[in-house]
This record gives sequence, structure tokens and C-alpha cells, in this order.
Amino acid sequence: MRFPTESFHQLKELLRPTTPDPAQQLFRLKTIERDIVLPIKALYLGILVYHFYLTPWYGETETAMQIAVTVTKQFLAIYIVANVTAGIFLVKSKRLSLVWGQRVVFAISVLDSLFLSAVTLVTTGGFDSVLYWVFMGLVIRNALTFPVARMQILLNAVVVCSFALAGILDVISTNYDIMNLEDPMLVTYGLPKQADQIPVQLFLLRFTVLIFLAGSCYGLQVLTENARTAIEEAREFAARQEQLRAAGRVAAEIAHQIKNPLSIINNAAFALQRSVIAKKPVPVQEVNIIREEIERADRIITELMGYAQLAEGRVERLNVIQELNRAINQVFPPGTYRAVQVRTDYADHLPPLLMQRKHFSEIAVNLLQNAREVLAEGGHIEVSAEAKDEVVYILIQDDGPGIPPEKTQRIFEPYFSTKPHGTGLGLSIVRHNAEIYGGHVRVESELGHGARFILELPTRTFMKIRQ
Repeated sequence: MRFPTESFHQLKELLRPTTPDPAQQLFRLKTIERDIVLPIKALYLGILVYHFYLTPWYGETETAMQIAVTVTKQFLAIYIVANVTAGIFLVKSKRLSLVWGQRVVFAISVLDSLFLSAVTLVTTGGFDSVLYWVFMGLVIRNALTFPVARMQILLNAVVVCSFALAGILDVISTNYDIMNLEDPMLVTYGLPKQADQIPVQLFLLRFTVLIFLAGSCYGLQVLTENARTAIEEAREFAARQEQLRAAGRVAAEIAHQIKNPLSIINNAAFALQRSVIAKKPVPVQEVNIIREEIERADRIITELMGYAQLAEGRVERLNVIQELNRAINQVFPPGTYRAVQVRTDYADHLPPLLMQRKHFSEIAVNLLQNAREVLAEGGHIEVSAEAKDEVVYILIQDDGPGIPPEKTQRIFEPYFSTKPHGTGLGLSIVRHNAEIYGGHVRVESELGHGARFILELPTRTFMKIRQ
């Protein structure tokens, strides 16, 4: 029993749905629904209007089928209004929102399934109707339009149930007319003479095929999306890693500059040694040279320390919300800093960031520590995150004293600090770590109204990878 269990878990993991990029979801929704489905639906509605309103289908006898036709005519009017409204919304919306676009298309897709069920009933096809192939088309359309698993499965379930409903209502109406009408009338209206002529095997076959098609479309869509995501992430991992390696190589080359002050120090030390051996006065000039070169070397080493470690570590797929919460718990351990209240506001479905975890941690921790230090008397900090156009925006805002305008342009410089005992390195590290991933950080502040740090980190890089 172990092998089937392992196989089941492997299949479950393989078919685990992933949330596509919101921009890609919106592109698919607009392309399929606005550019493909709307023209087809316009032709489809035109044919229905002609047959329902301009050509008589039945005589004046009140059969169950005629009742269904009357109801379907009323449904058609509602259906046309709903589709025209949705079409105008999709075509005229210059900046279509993914959430509202999905809601509108989802509602219209449900109406499509129900209306197709009604049309299948009134065409006296039931389970044997040629419109069965349109139900299959709706299943495929739902899989293409809605890559999100929950919405796709729910819509396809509505399609399958609508097909079954059409067949069941067809059987009920047929039995009703057989019991209430004479045989000549049945022939006139094209109704079967025996209710037991309903092809049960055909229904089971078509019902099963619909369910199988829905499952296959879902599985194919998940596998395709996973494969695409894996390819994109592999390319992105390689680009990020190459970016860090390039920075590391630059650091190694620049580090050769340290040899110059070391050579000068060595020469000055040799001159001092000679003077000591010869029992001559120590030349002050040589001592000053040594001190100057040591300071120079210290500056070079300090600037290169961050760059020299760029090639170390591994680029990972970071969950923005988890990493921000981890940084908050690190800076504000539970039970401490009760005078400072931290609020969070995260958007749904934030894309992952491909970075080294320590680099992102340094960014978040330093920004939060900076906010904590300016709120020595207590206050509020708000941490929010959202994504737009393949960029993750992280905002950390406090209601502290704010930053003077003349200092906002310098706070990211190394060794510059607005705090009495600050080192001036925290915000410099933030800017440095953001920029090596193509990101950017800026500050907005007004005296007496706190400060807001806005961090922008791209989720993709367009850097060319060396072959």
C-alpha cells in the first residue's frame, strides 16, 4: 500500500495550483473574453434573437415545451442586457481591474451555462442535443480564462450541472406532454412517443466526458502554469546570481586598490625602522604618512565589505509577507516595546522576491529599527506592501518627529546620522541592498508628522545573462 500512497502524494503535489501573476491573469481575461468571446457571443445572440422573435417555433397549444420557450424568451432578454453591459464594461474600461474583471466575467460565465441549458431544452435535444459540444467549449473557455483553481472548478461544475439540468427537464417536459396530449399532436411538435426512449447510456457517457474534460483542462492548465513559472524562476535565479557574481568580481578588482596604501605603509615603516636602528630622531613625516594611509585603507575596506560578500549565499524565493513579519518580530519581540504599536496592511497575492534572505532582512530590520529609535516615547508604525507592474512596494511609516528637509537628501549617505549616537550605516545598507537588485528607496517626511520610507523592489530583472 505504500507505493499507491506515495504516488497519490506525488500527483497531489504535481497538481498543486499556483497563483499566476496578476498582470498575466488580466491579460488572459481581456484577450479571451473581450477579443475572442465577445464577437462570437454577438453572432450567437443575433441568431437566437432571430429564431426566438422572428420565426414561430410552435403553434398555439400550451405544451410544456412552449412554456419553456416563453420562459427562455424572457431569459434571453435578461441575458442580452447582461452581456451588453459586461461587453461595454470590458471594452470601455481603460484600466480594467483584475478583481472587478474576474467578478464580471465570472457572473457572465454562470449566466452562459444556465442560458445554454435553457436553449438545449427548447431545441428538444436534451441529453442528445448537438449543443453538447458548446458545453465542452464552455469548459475549455473557463480553463483558459480563469487560471485560479477555485474559480475554474466552480464554473466547470456549473457547466456540468447545467447540462444535466437541461437533460432532466427535457425528460420531465416530454413525459408531461405524453400524458396530456394526443399522439397526432406529439408528432406535430416533434416529441418522442415513449419516455423510455431516453438514451441513458449516452447521458452517462456525455456526463462522464464533460467531467473528464474539466479535470483534464484543470490539470493541463496547472502543469503548464507550473512549467512556465519554473522556467521563469530558473531564468530569474540565474540572472540574479550572475548579477551578484558580477558585483563580487568588481569588488575583487577594486580590492587591489588596498595594495597601494599597504605598499606606502610598508615603505614608511622601513624608513622608521632604519631611523630607530641608527638611533636617529623618529621622522614625524613618515608617521603621518602611515596614519593617512591606514585611514585610506580603512575607508576602502568599509566600502568594499558589503560588495565582497555579494557572491556568498544563495538567491531564494522569498515570501514578502513572511519576511516582513519575521523582521517585525525580530525588531519588536513579543512583550517588549509595548509603547510602540505596529500595524500591518498587506495586499493579497504578493509575488515572490528572488533575493538573498539576509539582504532583504537587512533592509527590513534597518528600516524598522530606524522607526523604533525615533519613537522612544511611543507611537505607531505602519508596515504595508503591495505589488504593481512587477514591482513590490513596501512602505514603513512612523508618526515620530519627522526629518528636517535639509537632511532628507543625505540620510542614505554612509556615516551620516540624525541621531546623537547613530552610526550612519543602517540606511546606507538599506539603499545599497535595494540597488544591487535594481530597487530603490526614498523617504517622505515633514517635521512633526513622521516619516515614510518607500521601498521598491522589482520581481524581475532584464539583465542579459552571459552565455
